[in-house]
Amino acid sequence: MSDIRAEIVLPTSDLRKDLPFFTKTLGMRMDMIYPADNPAVAVVSGHGLRLRLDGESKAAPGLLRILTDDPIADGAKALTSPGGTRVEIDELNPPLVLPKTEHAFVVRRLADQAPWVIGRAGMEYRDLIPTRLGGAMIASHIRVPDGPVPDMVHYHKVGFQLIFCVAGWVDVLYEDQGDIMRIAAGDCFIQPPGIRHKVLHSEGVQVVEIGVPAEHVTEIDHAMTLPNGVINRDREWDGQRFVHNIGSTGAFAPFRIPGFEARDTTINANTKGVASVMVARPNGIAPWTKHTGDILFSFVMTGEMTLEGEGKDPYRLSPGDAFVIPPGMATRYSECSVDLQLLEVSLPGNPSTTLV
Repeated sequence: MSDIRAEIVLPTSDLRKDLPFFTKTLGMRMDMIYPADNPAVAVVSGHGLRLRLDGESKAAPGLLRILTDDPIADGAKALTSPGGTRVEIDELNPPLVLPKTEHAFVVRRLADQAPWVIGRAGMEYRDLIPTRLGGAMIASHIRVPDGPVPDMVHYHKVGFQLIFCVAGWVDVLYEDQGDIMRIAAGDCFIQPPGIRHKVLHSEGVQVVEIGVPAEHVTEIDHAMTLPNGVINRDREWDGQRFVHNIGSTGAFAPFRIPGFEARDTTINANTKGVASVMVARPNGIAPWTKHTGDILFSFVMTGEMTLEGEGKDPYRLSPGDAFVIPPGMATRYSECSVDLQLLEVSLPGNPSTTLV
């Protein structure tokens, strides 16, 4: 099969001055130029691009983005070539920015919810926190069509990410974790920042996915094949270990709220306090309490309860409903059914809680 090349055509109003701009200022190389006596077209390449600088093109001026952690062009961030091409220079691996949380009391009911939205790889999403707390986090209730999932090996540039299964099951491959792993209802994964993974197959699955911050980048890794033949349970990604927690093996112990007990998914320990993920159920009558954490999110998995909040009308909640309680706000979980189970995610982990 013959080689195939692709070029991006950029119009230029001054090819002679554009050549030193692209080769010297931007560090690219010249590959072709013609005609020799009065050049009108030149091809330059570099930074993963092949550009055709065309003095006869009638196209609009182009915009070129260069991503690098090594300064070029004397550290400039925005340039315009003599021939009219705009150039933006940005970081290749910018630091993750965690927006300040905009605290709010949020209740999201399944019965009041808009239709599910089709997202990546054919998955269906419903947003559990419309405000996203000012960009601090995103919480999604996700359904995956039964059967093979058209996914690719990918990773997320994220501070914290949880996948908690509330129904069905799903098979996933993870970097350095061996062969296929399955989570079923009550099980969860945390996906540390940057861990490569791929969703394979699902049946009747519904998950709650938490991401911090709300807006984060997903990148495809075309080089890695999973499984990658490595098992390293102690590996850390940005200080976090991969967690595959099986709900049926967990033991219940006293919860931060009296009148409830909970099982710990070990996520607090394996993220070194970045977040805790608990499954709570009633074993008595809960009092009014306040917490001092930053983010406290809960999702009703089974059963019913009434959520009372100071200055708020009470909310009767049922499976699929979600709520966020801001720090310092007095609340009470009352009229709980015996089959109530709550998924609680808190950042940072295990927030201090006091009786009111």
